[in-house]
Amino acid sequence: MSSEKILGVLRMPHVSEKAARLQEQSNQYVFEVSREATKADVKAAVETLFEVKVEDVNLLTVKGKRKTFRFRAGRRGDWRKAYVKLAQGQSIDVMAKP
Repeated sequence: MSSEKILGVLRMPHVSEKAARLQEQSNQYVFEVSREATKADVKAAVETLFEVKVEDVNLLTVKGKRKTFRFRAGRRGDWRKAYVKLAQGQSIDVMAKP
């Protein structure tokens, strides 16, 4: 996998209460990924960028909400997130600045 594609797969870590709970309890991390990403792409990107061993990847497409702005109906865009489970004893510091 090329380095350009690896950098294009992972967009950002998804920070929420549920993501923090998953990180503490089951060593899972949540990332926002590109809409074209596959499980293999996400696994390769996380293993390459963070130098960890990935056990499992689950992908989920989050549908955009319908909203109105100045009396016009609109819709937010769909986005995709990945739940990445790491091997026992591995961790990622997602809040570290590069």
